[in-house]
Amino acid sequence: MSQAAVISSTLIAWFAENARDLPWRRPGFSAWGTLVSEFMLQQTPVVRVVPRLEQWLERWPTPAALTAEPAGEAVRAWQSLGYPRRALWLHASAVAIVERHGGAVPRAVEDLLALPGVGDYTARAVAAFAFGDRHPVVDTNIRRVIARAVDGHAEPGPPSSRIDLAAMEALLPGDPVAARAFNGAIMELGAVVCTARAPRCENCPIATACLWRTAGYPPFEGRRKVLQKKYEGSDRQVRGLVLAALRAHESAVPRAVVEAVWEDDVQRDRAVAGLLGDGLVVETRAGYALP
Repeated sequence: MSQAAVISSTLIAWFAENARDLPWRRPGFSAWGTLVSEFMLQQTPVVRVVPRLEQWLERWPTPAALTAEPAGEAVRAWQSLGYPRRALWLHASAVAIVERHGGAVPRAVEDLLALPGVGDYTARAVAAFAFGDRHPVVDTNIRRVIARAVDGHAEPGPPSSRIDLAAMEALLPGDPVAARAFNGAIMELGAVVCTARAPRCENCPIATACLWRTAGYPPFEGRRKVLQKKYEGSDRQVRGLVLAALRAHESAVPRAVVEAVWEDDVQRDRAVAGLLGDGLVVETRAGYALP
């Protein structure tokens, strides 16, 4: 049996017994719910997403329900998930789904890619997980597992859609049902076992097939990505404080209230200007408000 066949069959069996119970993996979970979850999971841990996702879908169970309210309500409901422009994109995607697809999340990757804020990963994830179509899905966790198990490297190289999709395609079973399970399985392995900083190789179901382990865990010699700047004291923190002040009010917030959230006038004004430019905040005669 080839290494690809061993990895896929072993991980599918492991996933059937060890998959975390997450909302988007439950029978009957909607395509809209899957799309919302993928937006929320971008750069946000699962533990923070699950409660917010459930609240969101209770309030807006369909794209049409979301479009019935202003985009500002989506930003308000986003709360502390971070990167709030995703809320605007999700609202815009809901509008596009209603206008172009009769309120139903499209199935084709090309149609999904045409939605605001939807990139290659999200489009393929929705097509694979919501509709069961056979598509290679590649995220950070999957890239790391392939780099280690298949290529024998401690970390993956620079992202490349062409190279990454081809590497995943080489492992993906031909049967759509098995392919859907394998996409979830290898992603799960990277999230809970083959983690970036402390891989738990002793618990890995494909340890004997892993070339990185076989090679004696050689250290990574490539270029590492630049770490994100510290949150405390950053413009991101100030933006979050401004948005929190606006979320707490149904109407426009006086400028004096916004000015009170941060002492550094220059940094605060820069943060507000950025929020205005991103469309997350609008300026009115009375002050500032959500869109």
